Amino acid sequence: MKIGLIREGKVPPDKRVPFTPAQTEEIQQRFPEVTIVCQESPIRCFEDKEYRDHGISVQADVRDCDVLMGIKEVPIDKLIDNKTYLFFSHTIKKQPYNRTLLQAVLARRIRLIDYEVLKDKLGNRLVAFGRYAGIVGAYNGLWAYGNRYGTFSLRRAHDCFDVNDLKLELRKVKLPPIKIILTGAGRVGKGSMETLDSAGIRKVGVYDFLTRKFDEPVYVQLSSADYHARKEGGAFNREEFHIYPERYTSSFTIFTQVADMLMAGAYWNPKAPVLFTREDMLAPEFKVSVIADITCDIDGSIPSTKHATTIPDPLYDYDPATDQLYPPFSNEKHVTVMAVDNLPCELPRSASEEFGQDLINRVLPLLIHADQDDIIKRATIADQGRLTDAFNYLQDYVDGK
Repeated sequence: MKIGLIREGKVPPDKRVPFTPAQTEEIQQRFPEVTIVCQESPIRCFEDKEYRDHGISVQADVRDCDVLMGIKEVPIDKLIDNKTYLFFSHTIKKQPYNRTLLQAVLARRIRLIDYEVLKDKLGNRLVAFGRYAGIVGAYNGLWAYGNRYGTFSLRRAHDCFDVNDLKLELRKVKLPPIKIILTGAGRVGKGSMETLDSAGIRKVGVYDFLTRKFDEPVYVQLSSADYHARKEGGAFNREEFHIYPERYTSSFTIFTQVADMLMAGAYWNPKAPVLFTREDMLAPEFKVSVIADITCDIDGSIPSTKHATTIPDPLYDYDPATDQLYPPFSNEKHVTVMAVDNLPCELPRSASEEFGQDLINRVLPLLIHADQDDIIKRATIADQGRLTDAFNYLQDYVDGK
């Protein structure tokens, strides 16, 4: 099997890679039947020379490869007929902006395997960048607070060489005794905890967070059970909440009355109640002044997340009184929002290394040898010009209906 690492073509460019140069050498040692080639690219966080130094052929054309691997969506004019591709296609939710991409995949009889749906039998994702979204998102939240109040100054995350350099930078954080809410306990939540812990911010329990005053900055990590209640009464049921979130109501405002910053890292189901409303933000009891919306659900659970921000321009201010957006730090009554939607791109070397190692350990053996438990099969959206059975629901999307 010949695997080609393709040049990222999406704009703005993404510097991440499926495999680092060292990992490509590891693959060829562990899987002698595999050859890795690398398409020339001036964009990657790793230079072409770094791949050559590990014995990898770097070439302009990868048409002779069996499998082509990238990160973001492949531009339609760069797709090669009858190949197997692995990348994040962002089509499984019927995203309108990628309909033509899926149409082209089918027309060109491409076998499309989407990283997002590579899951084990229990539905756990095998590869993801969530941890680094959390690490960088929480870092950006602290960076935003330091800039808003002038209490400390950090380099931007993308100016750090790797995650270790970023964690050294966190030693500069000097916060007053503020309270920080962190939602989510998955990859994003755990990554955010890494940042907060590295910054020396103490984690406390829900009761203490709500009732005690501290002489140091603290954070609380909330699960869904901490801020949802059944409309009909009774105990919170996690399984029911995941299936029927509309049966629950939010009590999140008890936390916004005592917290200064929110870091949102929990998945939000559109059928679930929002965390809080614009009207809640207008209440004098609402205390949060900085929101790092790591999940970046536009018009979702957080009313101030009106649009995604970018790495070069990561912040804006939201005025709940007018429902309008303004430049950051323009008024002390505004809420400062960080809503960058491609956070792992700020630490591309570290994020790529973890992602690539998971691919090597969890996915490549299935792709090369035997697809145990049909993991590759279940993650295949299209093959031989047709949608696979699991993705037939996308047919009306493909047809433009």
